[in-house]
Amino acid sequence: MALGGNPIFNGKNFRGATQAPPVPQAQYGQNAYGQQYGQAPGRAPGQVMDAQGGWMAQQQNMTHDQLQQMYNQPAAGPAETGRMTFDDVIIKTAACLGVLIAGAAVTLFVSMPLASLLMIVGALGGFVLALVNTFKKQPSPALILAYAGLEGLFLGGLTRVLDTMYPGVGLQAVIGTLSVFAVTLLLFKSGKVRATPKAMKFFLIAMVGYALFSVVNLVMMMTGLTSEPFGLRSGIIGVAIGILAIGLAAFSLVMDFTSIDEGVRNGAPERFSWTAAFGLTVTLVWLYVEIIRLLAILRGDE
Repeated sequence: MALGGNPIFNGKNFRGATQAPPVPQAQYGQNAYGQQYGQAPGRAPGQVMDAQGGWMAQQQNMTHDQLQQMYNQPAAGPAETGRMTFDDVIIKTAACLGVLIAGAAVTLFVSMPLASLLMIVGALGGFVLALVNTFKKQPSPALILAYAGLEGLFLGGLTRVLDTMYPGVGLQAVIGTLSVFAVTLLLFKSGKVRATPKAMKFFLIAMVGYALFSVVNLVMMMTGLTSEPFGLRSGIIGVAIGILAIGLAAFSLVMDFTSIDEGVRNGAPERFSWTAAFGLTVTLVWLYVEIIRLLAILRGDE
């Protein structure tokens, strides 16, 4: 599990993605090569291609209307030219979430001690694969799906442990995560929320502070300097930190949406849809962990 944000985007730009060449603009009545419709590039009117790929001066057995229809076909879209599309991102993100849910379901059919062990294995394995996928120059679908499966074990085990202590907290966390995702997406689509340079600076400062606090809190919990279940994240301070973390995760979604939008508009290669799916999965995992932890803190203070 990543500690924050979407680690796969380098400055929220697709690493290695290049802008697709512009489509040639043709004048009315001409094709993209500046020739009249019905005339293919490199050939004169009335010529057809021979077996060796050259043009030979013969009358083609096609009517004028057939030629006109052939050259009036629309240009190939992103899906046909190997570029990333929003549909690609949606499908691959759904695949990652499906594998994640399957991994989480495994923890429901094993004993509690084994579920706790799988939670630890998933957390450590997911963290390692998150780093591997982050620093790979080219996305690997197998490693990305493996990351999703391990994170599923982690989230499933964590949910089962906390849901045993605070019944119903798991379902509340799922609903909360979906709600934050939907609201953030709607705000982004409406243009009311954008990853502006000023907002990015605030996000970076807040993330550094949050990361330092998390490290200190973890050390104190491991050394026994605090006996609280969530360490320093208890009471009013814990609630405030939890709300801040959820806000950071939500803004990280905005940054992810921005990167995906730029990748599609700039004609990023189709393989980077896996990059986008991985980034969204990481952010959603982070968001879910923060929400379920905040709910557990609130339930523990009752």
